[in-house]
Formats: sequence, C-alpha cells, structure tokens
Amino acid sequence: MGKKIKAAKEKIERVKEYSLEEAVSLVKQSSYTMFDETVDLAVNLGIDPRKSDQMVKGSVVLPHGIGKKVRVLVFAKGEKEKEAIDAGADIVGAEDLIEKISKGWLDFDKAVATPDMMGLVGKLGKILGPRGLMPNPKLGTVTFDISRAVGEIKAGKVEYKAEKAGIVHVPIGRVSFDTKKLLDNAKTVIESIVKAKPATSKGKYLKKLSISSTMGPGIAVDVASLGKGV
Repeated sequence: MGKKIKAAKEKIERVKEYSLEEAVSLVKQSSYTMFDETVDLAVNLGIDPRKSDQMVKGSVVLPHGIGKKVRVLVFAKGEKEKEAIDAGADIVGAEDLIEKISKGWLDFDKAVATPDMMGLVGKLGKILGPRGLMPNPKLGTVTFDISRAVGEIKAGKVEYKAEKAGIVHVPIGRVSFDTKKLLDNAKTVIESIVKAKPATSKGKYLKKLSISSTMGPGIAVDVASLGKGV
C-alpha cells in the first residue's frame, strides 16, 4: 500500500495549482484504494464565520448525484405521510420515530419534516443537530412540499456549511464517475457557494480550493482559472 500512496502523490505537484478540469482528472488518477472513494471539494472562503451575517450555508442538487443511495426519513402525518411514501422516502412516521431516535436509533442519512411536526422534532435538536440531520426550512427540509424535498435528496441534493475556519466541504461524486460528471457537479457546487456570498464579505471570497478523494492527496485548484465573479 505504501508504494501505491507514493505513486499517487507523485502524480501531483505540491506547489502547483491546476485548472478545475485537470484537478478532477488527477483525483481519478491518484486514487489507489480498492473501493469507490468519495470525491470531496474543499473551499476556503474569505469570511469570518464567527459573525452571524457572514455565515455561508446552503444546498444544491448535483446534476449527476453523489453516487450513493441516501436513506431519507420523513416526519409527517396523514396525507403527507402517504405523499412521503409515494415519493420514495425510506422511513416515515411521527411520534413513533421521535421516540425511536430519542433512544439512539439513527439509521438514516437525511431527515425531512412538515412544519406542523417541528414542535415535536425540535426536542431531538441535541441528537440531530450535531450530526447535521436536523430538518431546516432554509435548506428546504422543513416543508409541506414533501414530494419535492424527498425527490431532490434522492436525486443528489447536498448541503454545505462553512466551518469555524471558513472552509466548506462538499461531496461531488465518486472516483468511478467520469471526468465530465465530476466536473459538472463541481461547477454546480462552486456556483451555489458563489451565490451564497454574504453581502458583508469583503475582499477575495474564494481564497483557496482543492479536490481530493477519501484517501487521496489534496489537489489545489487555480481559483483564477474559474473566471470572473468568484
């Protein structure tokens, strides 16, 4: 394995910044494991996330998905429960699910809730919040339009939020994806992050950008090559 890691790293010049297309191509070439690694986009933003008016978070539907089956849970009752099932939700319920989760069950990837359920779902904040599983109206996961919410998640909707250091991490697919699909997904995420730029953010917004696979080395992207508006 040591030789494979060395060979992967030798494909990349540490001090060089590549175009987005070159970086995507290299991330595929530098993958050395036997499993289909996730490809991750990391963006260092010119913001101060300690200030509430400079927090960057959002969601976007990737044109080619993320190459992973996403287990969607929906908190809903009555007609909305049936709508969730028809839309392809994996788990649907109300008080029964809230009790189950409060006891430690977390066998799902994303959660959606109708607004009328949030009074009960809010009690799970300390469990769901730290894991990024809490439904959020700003991210479209607290809504009466259950069909759309579930459909978007199943189609490849990803969420992002700047960490304390102002860095955003977003999965953009798998190493097995062809270069064009990864490139399309990366551009879609970058465009979404640019649109989410806070009005109070001054100076350079996209400071650094890199792409890597789960176990592979980070590949720096030349931000200037992305064009204007970033």
